[in-house]
Amino acid sequence: MDLSKIKNRLDNLNQASKPRSTEKKDYTLIYWKPKAEGKFQIRFVPSKLNKDNPFQEIFMHYGVGKFPIVALTNWGEDDPIVEFSKKLRTSSDSENWRLAKQLDPKMRVFAPVIVRGEEEKGVRLFEFSKTLYMELLSVADDEDYGDFTDINQGFDFVVTATKVQDRPGFGLSLRPKPKQTPLSDNADTIKTWLENQPLLLEERYKYTYDKLKEELQTFISGGEEQEDTIISEPAVAFESEAPAKEEKKFTLSTQGTPKKAKSEEFDSLFDDDLPF
Repeated sequence: MDLSKIKNRLDNLNQASKPRSTEKKDYTLIYWKPKAEGKFQIRFVPSKLNKDNPFQEIFMHYGVGKFPIVALTNWGEDDPIVEFSKKLRTSSDSENWRLAKQLDPKMRVFAPVIVRGEEEKGVRLFEFSKTLYMELLSVADDEDYGDFTDINQGFDFVVTATKVQDRPGFGLSLRPKPKQTPLSDNADTIKTWLENQPLLLEERYKYTYDKLKEELQTFISGGEEQEDTIISEPAVAFESEAPAKEEKKFTLSTQGTPKKAKSEEFDSLFDDDLPF
């Protein structure tokens, strides 16, 4: 028996049994949004994914789970929340239509940006609303500006963040600077920024169909089955401002029918018509 090999193997097994420290991901190096009131200067960067369009439209579920969830429709896949919303609209009940509207995925827009004064952090993804998105498209359509992402003759933007009463986060407005400027004076820096950009629709952000259905079931049942639900890490660490939560008046039980477990009633909604 080679005692030295025995000792090495024992050390390896002991090391493997120790809990591994998980390094916390610094999402401030991936996403950017103003953290305080004030003015910030940014530059939109041509997207590595699509050189013709720096904007990426992403549909999100808010208020269903603990965190905002990326809709499976972004990957071109079936989404149980979207399916359920469609079924609710087959009813003539106004409450079901209200809930369907609440469950509809909301569009958020992301674009790669450089934050002036924080260039060392590289390209990050700026998340903004449909309203700001339309303003940016209007600026691009203005002949005085055009392609404001141009690396040589583009335009910086000033983002103004103001506190909104009785709402979390900040209200954002933006305006383009009047003077054309290069993205950077350093060609190597520009090359790095164009090649190294965070990806949004990574597989690790993706819920399975069954997991998303489980989140929906817990939401519909008012959290009664929360103890049986495993809360995983956020589908994506977006700092979106979720819409205000509304009281749910929809119930899975129906009058005049034998009472079943909520899980059975919920599953049946995906096979048959809604029980209304």
